[in-house]
Amino acid sequence: MSPNLDRTFAALADPTRRAILARLALGQASVTELAEPFAISLPAISRHLKVLERAALISRAAEGQFRPCALTADPLRQASDWLDHYRQFWNQSLDRLAEHLERTTPKEGPRHDRPNRRRPSPGRNRN
Repeated sequence: MSPNLDRTFAALADPTRRAILARLALGQASVTELAEPFAISLPAISRHLKVLERAALISRAAEGQFRPCALTADPLRQASDWLDHYRQFWNQSLDRLAEHLERTTPKEGPRHDRPNRRRPSPGRNRN
């Protein structure tokens, strides 16, 4: 795996950072706006943003004192491309399993056996 993907997946491993990315998917936001839904300090949010920025998942523009954060799509696309390879593998594996089960499963109708009647344990009186 490339260092970029390593950073991307490491950044995505944290639920707070995933929530920040979900918010940024709606549009740019300030650090204060991003911190609002969380019960953590602004410095803690800033640390999360630095991790996201190092992973190139977000960018921060300098507009005077306002530094809005924005989602950067490319690292997510790269992660999705990497996962697609494995998605194809599992889809093909499941297709082969379905074909195997179709070939090996008898084509008979449902069996109607006698109901399973419980027998008393040895040495147990039936009253």
